Amino acid sequence: MILDKNSLKINLEEAAKFTTAFIKNTVEGSGASGVVIGLSGGVDSSLAAALCVRALGQDKVLGVLMPTEFTPSEDVEDALELAKVLGIRTAFVDVQRIVDAFLKSLDISKDSAELRMVRANILARTRMVILYCYANVNKYLIVGTGDKSEALIGYFTKYGDGAADFFPIRHLYKTQVRELARYIGISEKIAYKPSSPQLYPGHKVTDEIPLDYDQLDLILLGLFDYKMTPVEVSQATGIPLKTIIEVQERHNKTEHKRVSPPMIKD
Repeated sequence: MILDKNSLKINLEEAAKFTTAFIKNTVEGSGASGVVIGLSGGVDSSLAAALCVRALGQDKVLGVLMPTEFTPSEDVEDALELAKVLGIRTAFVDVQRIVDAFLKSLDISKDSAELRMVRANILARTRMVILYCYANVNKYLIVGTGDKSEALIGYFTKYGDGAADFFPIRHLYKTQVRELARYIGISEKIAYKPSSPQLYPGHKVTDEIPLDYDQLDLILLGLFDYKMTPVEVSQATGIPLKTIIEVQERHNKTEHKRVSPPMIKD
């Protein structure tokens, strides 16, 4: 068996219809008045927002921009342009000021390299607090923007971007997210923009993920969709076995992020 880019192909029309119906049924079934979504200018949040507009209408979708002092201006511009094209309302929150207050109160230096991920997680969780505030005020649901690739390797902050009321694109690998985004009309610039969470200055996806999504998605497809062994995945993709094992170990180590906290059952 060979795993290549064609292995990740999906019926884009059916994917759009299925996901739109899921959003509509989820929101209407909850009795919520609409949805709120954090807009980063990246492909995941852009696709999720566009699908929500298809499902609910532009008046029921609120996009919240929460840039920091190191967020590239291009990302903010892309997020605003997307909101304009979709015709949705936006809110702008100075998240940096809130995070700085946390850091000052906790006596965590912004210049401390060893506490970089601590600060990054505070930022991600602060953003989610902000989204829940908007959700509570408007009786909205929060749209999670994570995809399947990120979920399977735990590439998200627990109770940060990993917290939401529902996840409309978490069944799609990043490669599929990009293709679906283009299919429904999102600009090529956003659809194929290099992924970057921007949780600290210069933050790149390659800081934490050992290979590009086109290869990572094939590994994940083999391991979790086809239930292949690491050796079989390596043979099917041509990717070194060591890399396959690293991905599998990352999945195993982040299992706590994908399940409810353990408790004693009656």
